[in-house]
Amino acid sequence: MEFKQTRQGYVDGLLELAAEIPDLVVLDADVAKATKTVDFQAAHPDRFFNCGVQEQHMLSAAAGLALEGFLPFASTFGVFACCRAGDQMRNSIAYPQLNVKIGATHCGISTGGDGASHQSIEDIAIARSFPNMTVLVPGDYEEAKQATRAAAYHVGPVYLRFGRDTYPVVAEIHGDFEIGKAKLLRMGSDVTIITTGIMVSEGLMAADSLTEKGYSVRVLHYPTIKPLDEKAIIAAARETQGIVTAEEHSVIGGLGEAVAGVVTQSYPCPVHRVGVMDVFGESGHANELLDQYGLRAVNIVEAVLNILSEPLKKESYGSLS
Repeated sequence: MEFKQTRQGYVDGLLELAAEIPDLVVLDADVAKATKTVDFQAAHPDRFFNCGVQEQHMLSAAAGLALEGFLPFASTFGVFACCRAGDQMRNSIAYPQLNVKIGATHCGISTGGDGASHQSIEDIAIARSFPNMTVLVPGDYEEAKQATRAAAYHVGPVYLRFGRDTYPVVAEIHGDFEIGKAKLLRMGSDVTIITTGIMVSEGLMAADSLTEKGYSVRVLHYPTIKPLDEKAIIAAARETQGIVTAEEHSVIGGLGEAVAGVVTQSYPCPVHRVGVMDVFGESGHANELLDQYGLRAVNIVEAVLNILSEPLKKESYGSLS
């Protein structure tokens, strides 16, 4: 299995786009080596702006550049973009609906040794709460390139979420990328697994394990968290016994709560969430942390089996539609 960085996919996508879009510029907050935008700086020094350790200033500058007709990609760690510069993201970018793209790296528990201060596990919740903000969470290197391209040609603010570590390259998700569209990876009738970001590989491994046990498992991958493809969720709720969501993010405010909100309103069914259980992270190797925080295929399998063993049958939930 091949492993690559999603943050590298982001910058490789920017390098390809630079030839197509002359007004594309990249901003960074003095972490260009970490975000990998140093590669863009080397290729296009006149289109790269290091704003220093001033994330608030960087997002404000990006807003100003957008108002002047440029296409700015502002890059920094997810925790700095959403927490330190959350006011600028909300009031200077989302509220006026400016055409700014925020490339957030080092997201999730797999940020590893940098510890809780740098592991952004609440950024999806923050970004998706802002009106007008599109939220993209690609699953591997290639999809990160696709998401970056889609963001560039989408008019309006976009939050792009990338990790720090190397992650499996998942061929099944390399089809067409359409903002707001889920990807059906496996069809099944017993239960549905819904993944986002790097958890797609764990979701597919969980599905394989369950298939070997004789279960029919549907797998949906959501590289777009907002706008959410509600149609695919409702179909899964109607056609399977329940849903397990898997995300490298807090279970509060992320994919799991977004999915639960849809089924609660449209077609109630059991929803179990695999994610970080309302705790901060800690320092450690990425793989160790994914194990420790229960973000593995085995944890998804356990959640699925819990749903399938519930005595409450699907038809008991009824429909609110």
